[in-house]
Amino acid sequence: MGAQESLPGDGSAPEMHHYYSKFMRECPSGQLSLHEFKKLLGLQGLDPQGDLYIKRVFDIFDLNQDGFIDFLEFIAAINLVIRGKIDQKLKWYFKLYDADGNGCIDKKELLSIFTAIQAINGHTNMSAEEFTSMIFQKIDVNNDGELTLEEFINGVERDEDLMELITKSFDLSNVLKVIQSGRRHSI
Repeated sequence: MGAQESLPGDGSAPEMHHYYSKFMRECPSGQLSLHEFKKLLGLQGLDPQGDLYIKRVFDIFDLNQDGFIDFLEFIAAINLVIRGKIDQKLKWYFKLYDADGNGCIDKKELLSIFTAIQAINGHTNMSAEEFTSMIFQKIDVNNDGELTLEEFINGVERDEDLMELITKSFDLSNVLKVIQSGRRHSI
């Protein structure tokens, strides 16, 4: 298992360099606003759901909450997406779902982010409602209608199918590719 860590030949370094030069070209000031972030990723003119999702992603990447993503925040984000360990990614997904930032995800939050992702990814074999019910059924241990970070991570890590579903549906590099390839309009 340990050999998998981060091999120099895993294609990430050129990718990092690519993002670095793209970042500096698009954003010489080193401070990326939400508008510039969308431009950098080719995400102008999204539907409201897609917009909402990108705004959440931006807010999470903006670690110091100053309304800008600086280069270090940008690289930390790209690094997480490309090389992050699964529990780091799960923490990140949790933040993404926890729209009001109260440390718990409720059904409404999960439903709204999954709907936004479906709007971007297009195809899926279950509705946002079915997805939300299934997640809560499987991992809301105390049945209080809310998921804590611990419940979320333990629940997903315990269930291989769920892990695969979450990883596939929310894989940011995949979502970004879909968004960039312009498939978001052909839902």
